[in-house]
Amino acid sequence: MKKADIKTGFLCNNNCLFCVQGPEKKKFGNKSTKELKAIIKKAKKGCDTIVFTGGEPTIRKDLIELVALAKTLGFRTIQIQSNGRMFVYEKFCKDIVAAGANEFALALHGHTPQLHNYLTGAESFRQIVGGIKTLKKMGQVVITNTVITKSNYRHLPEIAKILIGLGVDQLQFAFVHPLGAAGRNFDSIVPRMEMVAPYLKKATDVGRVLNKKVMTEGIPFCFLDGYEDGISETVMPDIKIFEQIEVIDDYAKIRITNDKAKGPKCAKCIYNDICEGPWKEYPQVFGWDEFRPVNKKK
Repeated sequence: MKKADIKTGFLCNNNCLFCVQGPEKKKFGNKSTKELKAIIKKAKKGCDTIVFTGGEPTIRKDLIELVALAKTLGFRTIQIQSNGRMFVYEKFCKDIVAAGANEFALALHGHTPQLHNYLTGAESFRQIVGGIKTLKKMGQVVITNTVITKSNYRHLPEIAKILIGLGVDQLQFAFVHPLGAAGRNFDSIVPRMEMVAPYLKKATDVGRVLNKKVMTEGIPFCFLDGYEDGISETVMPDIKIFEQIEVIDDYAKIRITNDKAKGPKCAKCIYNDICEGPWKEYPQVFGWDEFRPVNKKK
């Protein structure tokens, strides 16, 4: 069975410097309740997991209603992918859990309020930390995503410590995708992967010591020797994306053929068949020199 990724629209109450969508997409607004209900019903045919994402889904007044519909239709997992700000409100948490949401994917991008708020363009650090605390107090499953940028990569271990201290169930560190706002801010946002790798490994070790699952995304195998089991692309479920305009039936195929790239030496790597390579915009700027094929497993 596939996972249905429902894009509720492009409106958001953050203004992230690394946003892959970019502020220009906000002009498309959000889908109507009627549109989304039809999409949810359509998604049930072949999907047993549903993810509400955006933009920012929690700013919608109808989100509780949409989640309740998904529960009525029998989706096994109902995930809310969010910047986490609304979850600081206990009533909102109780209402959305009662409606049927049972997994929450929230985003923390800095180890301090100053760094997180700088990257998100909003005073949001206190809200997401409070939101995680509230959801965990209610016994909910919370997974987190941290976008790796030039400003925060040295602090990935500290971010991991904070998240584990909050009791999250799984951490993910995703290399910034240089599109939208991230593409326009490339020079100040996108770090070199060879610089990121040591800090990412330390952050993973923080989780391993405490038996927490730590995943990575967007970074090829050649930078993660000894940490290959945490590369999320190898375990991603089949995802069907209901975009603002189109439906992407096979996200993995689009991701590999259109969004990622392979370099001249990749064919010599023992992981070539399962590695997707970096986001294609990365080598367009930095080239392929730092990508070195792996000859044998360590």
